[in-house]
Amino acid sequence: MGTALADDIPPRWQAFDALATLVVVTNAQGLISYVNTSMEDQLGYARKALLGKAWSQLLLEQDDLERARQALMAEQASAMRFDAHLHGVDIEPMAVHVVLTWVHHSGEFIAECVPLDIQLRQEKEARLRNQAAANKELIRNLAHEIKNPLGGIRGAAQLLEMELPSKDLMEYTQVIVREADRLQTLVDRLLAPHRRARQLSQVNIHEVCERVRSLILAEFPTGLRIVRDYDTSIPEFQGDLEQLIQAVLNIAHNAALALAQEREHHRAVIRFVTRVSRQINIGAQRHRLALELHVIDNGPGIPVELRDRLFYPLVSGRDGGSGLGLHLAQTFVQQHQGLIEFESAPGCTDFKLLIPIG
Repeated sequence: MGTALADDIPPRWQAFDALATLVVVTNAQGLISYVNTSMEDQLGYARKALLGKAWSQLLLEQDDLERARQALMAEQASAMRFDAHLHGVDIEPMAVHVVLTWVHHSGEFIAECVPLDIQLRQEKEARLRNQAAANKELIRNLAHEIKNPLGGIRGAAQLLEMELPSKDLMEYTQVIVREADRLQTLVDRLLAPHRRARQLSQVNIHEVCERVRSLILAEFPTGLRIVRDYDTSIPEFQGDLEQLIQAVLNIAHNAALALAQEREHHRAVIRFVTRVSRQINIGAQRHRLALELHVIDNGPGIPVELRDRLFYPLVSGRDGGSGLGLHLAQTFVQQHQGLIEFESAPGCTDFKLLIPIG
């Protein structure tokens, strides 16, 4: 074989053990000379038990693997990609996207297997970030276009009011002034995340949760319980305390409003859950440590027709809602290089804030 089958990991492969993706290295004959710890965990085999075995035995699509190997050795491509299914000990075959490369000087093949659910998640995160960037540009342009004539409309109404022959007619000019002020407030809220400089300090996520808990219980004093499930070992991290309080408050406030029926029957529950995730990808970047904050409610769930547009500005599933709460929450978390995800079904809606902390 082209590579020794010793238990010691060659230095050139040690970095693969830090990856969450599944990595296999084979010699020229397709026999396994290394798997990383993520692959061990996924297959349920110890690394030692896999060394020297044919890599093709772990894939259902053996013909696709062989075609990819032959194409690489014929130098028809620098890398080959195909979808396949991994199988191991007592697990259902797992759909993966395989990226196969060939190391010419050693004759080794390196296969990176990305579970398709992870790939779909990465694509979803990319869409969310692209959407946020487009929304930001649209909002800034639209807000400025609205703001400029708004001042003129308000000023003209005030001048007209001074010239009116009857005080009874002032009611109409006052409507114009009030509505202009309301639109001005909306524009200011749209522009707020992009105007204010971030105030960075050491943030304790549980201080954020406790501040939000106090505010929510003050507004909804009866029929609602807020359950705390904290991992107190989570370290402090650099962040904007006020932005994070506002982000969590917007999510929790939406949850409390959605629990109107449950509050009437004194069975409304919001749970704050904090955990640490290790070796996690957020967008295209890998982080050693990330904070997970879940805001979970037992409400009716988010309507299916709203889910793809939930973080868009001015989209609301509630009469009288501004549609800015979740958009601003996502904006604030993304300014911390994080992301908000959610899962929803009747009886359980879970908003998860992911923020890198190390």
